[in-house]
Amino acid sequence: MTRAVSFVLAATSRPVLISLFALSALCNLSACGKGGAEAKAGAAAAASAPEALLIAPEDLRSMTLGAYAQGPVITGSVQPERKADLRAEVSAVVQQVLKENGQHVHRGELLVRLDDTAIRDGLTSANEAARAATQTFEQAERQFQRLKTLHAQGMSSLQALEDAELRRNGAQSDLVAAKARVVSAQQLLTRTEVRAPFDGVVSERKVSIGDTAQVGKELVKVIDPHSMRFEGLVSADRMQELKVGQSVNFRVNGYAKTDFTGTIRRVDVAANATTRQVEVLVDFEPGQGPDVAGLYAEGRVQSTEVKSLMLPEASVVRAGDAAYAWRIKDGVLNKVKVELGERDARQGAVAVRAGLVVGDEVLRNPGSNLKDGQAVKRVASPAGPSSSMASLALSGK
Repeated sequence: MTRAVSFVLAATSRPVLISLFALSALCNLSACGKGGAEAKAGAAAAASAPEALLIAPEDLRSMTLGAYAQGPVITGSVQPERKADLRAEVSAVVQQVLKENGQHVHRGELLVRLDDTAIRDGLTSANEAARAATQTFEQAERQFQRLKTLHAQGMSSLQALEDAELRRNGAQSDLVAAKARVVSAQQLLTRTEVRAPFDGVVSERKVSIGDTAQVGKELVKVIDPHSMRFEGLVSADRMQELKVGQSVNFRVNGYAKTDFTGTIRRVDVAANATTRQVEVLVDFEPGQGPDVAGLYAEGRVQSTEVKSLMLPEASVVRAGDAAYAWRIKDGVLNKVKVELGERDARQGAVAVRAGLVVGDEVLRNPGSNLKDGQAVKRVASPAGPSSSMASLALSGK
């Protein structure tokens, strides 16, 4: 009886032990798998973490208070000081047009030739009339001198002498009039050739061969590209801030990457009757003026200076209408949104209204591979592997 019970208990406990062993093995396998997954995740996170950015002192810029110029806005266009609108001075048909738009010309060079057939015939007729008047005058002068001699000898009357003198004076008047007609005909002949009044460029050709040019008709326009100036307008509300000699910074349409500077030469004393703005004449700095006339320009007169944080444009990262700067603080690189103000063309910098304070360190030339929150490691400034790595990191390579 006792043996039978023991056998039954032993047979019953074997499946339980097997089940316990299997459950223990499954738990161990599960724990091992979980530990391996966590290790892999940790390794992946470590691999994906950004490397520390190597920064040399020359890669940083410390924010300090600066000053930028402020003044009235000026708008206008670039116009040449020396320009000539050449028009027809005689009525004739255009025979030749020797220059096209954009071609350089020298003073006295022929630009347009008009038909001179009728004028040349008129000059020939005037010359013949002058020759006849000369012969008549010479004959009258000889007759007067003979009668004068005879009268002195008592062989001629005073009346005959006066008549000869009268004829001589009339012939002299006719001779002067005939010579004047010759000169007039020569001038008309000269005006059939339109020549450049100075060295410059043909800016506009308005006639072609075969056109009938009436007196006053526009033929060509010549400008001197080296005499460009900025003819601008300033609101009358700010005219009290304008003074001769003030500096002006402006940009010209078509020269987007070039900042021009100039000096106020003249301020008009009367406002424009239509716009109620005051015209201001600005001279370019020597060698800076553009070669194209009529371009729109806009800038600012430098009348006052304002203290502000100044940030170079190279340090500004723009994303649509927003602007950012990369600031380094406590060994961490942060992308900081900044509010920008006026731009100073002389310094190539913009005023910072908000986002940065005095003493903040920002990257001079941030690249495109920077990450917000990235660790920063400062390196020495001497040229070597460290500075090379820093420059590569900042340039985005």
